[in-house]
Amino acid sequence: MPPYGADTEALGGKRQRIAAGAIVSASIVILYLPPSVHQGLAWALRESALRPFIATQRRLADTRLRAERVDVLQQQLDSLVGALATQAAVEEENRTLRWLLDLSARAGPGFRATSVIRPGTPGSESLFFVDLGTRDGVRAGAPVIDPRGLVGVIREARADAAVGMDWTHPDFRASAMLADGSGFGMVEARRGAFREDDRLVLNGAAYYEEVPSGALVLTSGLSGVLPRGIPIGTIDGVADEEGRWRRSYWLRPRVQPAGVTHALVAVSGTGVDLSTLWPEEGAPGASRARGAEGRRVGGADSADSRGDSVSREEPPGLRDSR
Repeated sequence: MPPYGADTEALGGKRQRIAAGAIVSASIVILYLPPSVHQGLAWALRESALRPFIATQRRLADTRLRAERVDVLQQQLDSLVGALATQAAVEEENRTLRWLLDLSARAGPGFRATSVIRPGTPGSESLFFVDLGTRDGVRAGAPVIDPRGLVGVIREARADAAVGMDWTHPDFRASAMLADGSGFGMVEARRGAFREDDRLVLNGAAYYEEVPSGALVLTSGLSGVLPRGIPIGTIDGVADEEGRWRRSYWLRPRVQPAGVTHALVAVSGTGVDLSTLWPEEGAPGASRARGAEGRRVGGADSADSRGDSVSREEPPGLRDSR
């Protein structure tokens, strides 16, 4: 093997100059060739030496395009989800307002429609404002109801507005009875570890009176504060018992106060019995009668219009509370 020295370096430099000259000469020759030859040479290069690079560039472009399409699809999906959520809320509010109008028509002049406004300040979660006052006939202790049942009572009334408390307030009390009149007691709020855990309890029920789960509890009107016949909740099991003389029961509330935005408030002249506002709830055996009637009519209601079906369907939340 010949030693590495100056002759080898000179030979390498000479080869580089020859290669550079050949490239320059080829460039000059190609520059003066006709366009058809240029296109042929370009096509040959694309199909041979440049083919891997062109394929890589194509894949990068496709990936970039897919990423842009994914962003566009994600934006469209987010817009669609937002529209559906808004539509669902509007439909729910519309359904509630329909039932509130129907309830108002049955209640007559003894109740006035009002907006329920939450203060939104710490410590006032169980309070709400209504835009009616003593000038409209609202008084302290007046019941506030919606199509599901009892929302709360008015705590303080001024000339143009009033402050109410819902059933989650620690001071809430309501004399109550079972819908069939077989038992009586006092309903009060029981605070949980979190506000979502707040529950109602029926106290004072006789120990030997069997109260089945799912039984409807109404206001009894015995205290003289709340009228008779307003749905409060349904029995949801035994809460506690003392000896063999007293037993209390959990209630599943018919109304979730946080979701109430519109309601009816009682004004002067309200009757002492409101069971006619919920005729399907107050009479013993009403659910069995409704089931028998539904079997008799069969599918006749399916031919009715959508507006009529909305007016006959149950208010939001009633099916879940039974």
